[in-house]
Amino acid sequence: MSAAPLVGYSSSGSEDEDEAEAAAGALARPGAGGCRRSQSPLPSQRLPVPDSVLHMFLDTEGEPEDDQEKHGGRVRTFPHERGNWATHVYVPYETREDFLDLLDMLLAHAQTCVPRLVRMEAFHVSLSQSVVLRHHWIIPFVQALKDRLASFQRFFFTANRVKIYTNQEKTRTFVGLEVTSGHPQFLDLVSEVDRVMEEFDLTTFYQDPSFHVSLAWCVGDARLPLEGRCLRELQLSFLIFRWKNIVDEFEDPEMVLRAHAEQVRCKSGNKFFSMPLK
Repeated sequence: MSAAPLVGYSSSGSEDEDEAEAAAGALARPGAGGCRRSQSPLPSQRLPVPDSVLHMFLDTEGEPEDDQEKHGGRVRTFPHERGNWATHVYVPYETREDFLDLLDMLLAHAQTCVPRLVRMEAFHVSLSQSVVLRHHWIIPFVQALKDRLASFQRFFFTANRVKIYTNQEKTRTFVGLEVTSGHPQFLDLVSEVDRVMEEFDLTTFYQDPSFHVSLAWCVGDARLPLEGRCLRELQLSFLIFRWKNIVDEFEDPEMVLRAHAEQVRCKSGNKFFSMPLK
């Protein structure tokens, strides 16, 4: 079984941007010093520039340092440049306590196959790839999204099939739950998001996307140890968890994984924008 492409994840995740432009003052060249008429003028001399001025703007030049240790060893899909903001559009996935119990169970089993897997900190369904947006285009971009999505109705969706994903560069691997109901509504949302992407000359979403909620991730391509027997055991554990809910708690197992798509969010750098659905 081949891994599905990861929908809309950057290899680096979110980055805080600093848009303050450095302004350097010009040093005036001193004129000739005073002299007596009987002497010829002394040649002008340039005053030495203080070290404090020479080193004032060193950190504003060149490429920013990309320290992988600061973000879990992840590799960027595009270089970090001042003024470029990593941007991602998605539907947040609000979790319940039962869902977190399921996550802990699946993660514990998956870690027997790939110990370096770590749990996701937040959960969502992607509607876009991670793209680069210039700072001055953020507000027009978000406004265009709001206009496109203004007429969309809220809807319920369910994610209940364990699946393995990678990003395009195969530098990160994810264990996720694939969306099995609500797929047409997500396709409609992506269609409108893609139109906005085209307006700003940005990359559109994947063809035939596998909408999903990522549960855990690791650096590198870990498909080989996760697929096959490990994936079958994960799906079996998931089914046992569902039946346990029926027997022990008399609760519809679908309710554990059922979510309400009430809003679309856009994350650009360290900024978040929310677009409520009707």
